[in-house]
Amino acid sequence: MSIFSRLSDIISSNLNAMLDRAEDPEKTIRLMIQEMQETLVEVRANAAKLIADRKEANRTLERIEAAASEWMKKAELALAKDRDDLAKGALVEKAKLEETAKLLQQDLAAVDEALARHEADIVKLEAKLREAKAKQKTMLTRAQTATSQIRVRKQVHDTRIDDAFTRFEKLERRIDSLEGEAEAFDLGQKGAGTLSDQIAALEVDSAIEEEFTKLKERVRGKTSAQKS
Repeated sequence: MSIFSRLSDIISSNLNAMLDRAEDPEKTIRLMIQEMQETLVEVRANAAKLIADRKEANRTLERIEAAASEWMKKAELALAKDRDDLAKGALVEKAKLEETAKLLQQDLAAVDEALARHEADIVKLEAKLREAKAKQKTMLTRAQTATSQIRVRKQVHDTRIDDAFTRFEKLERRIDSLEGEAEAFDLGQKGAGTLSDQIAALEVDSAIEEEFTKLKERVRGKTSAQKS
């Protein structure tokens, strides 16, 4: 099973556990991205180790092939000197090295396959990580909106709010009654005024009437004098 498949199992397990506990969606999203980032680091670290192992194996294979080539030269030299026994011994050593090289090549093939799987996992994981980050903002906004809507609806349907508004209405009616009582005291007072106001008005009217009479007499006196 690839590391990417194992990551999917881990995320699914954690996500289902958090949903069962009714965890905060924002926390769930952060955990998913964190799991993917940590796994990506792990996959890259494993790939780096495989690359290092492959380089070391290649160097070892080069040394083995070089040694096998040297034994072949020694076998040729032994035959040239009519030493068949030495030539056969050299060929035996060469065969041993070639068998070791064959096993090492098989190991290298396995390393290459593992690296190919790791590369595929990295490509998939990076794509999923980009997708998760792109969706994170939208998902968080939706979660926050839903949470706000739930809070508002709870307040709207809270009987304590209805009770408060009922008390406000009672208070408004009480204030209306007080204002009505205050306005009732002024009814019938605007036209006549108080007793003192009415007497003062009479005094003013008398003074004006007296001054008017005097003014009229002076004007008449002046008119008579001019005619004479």
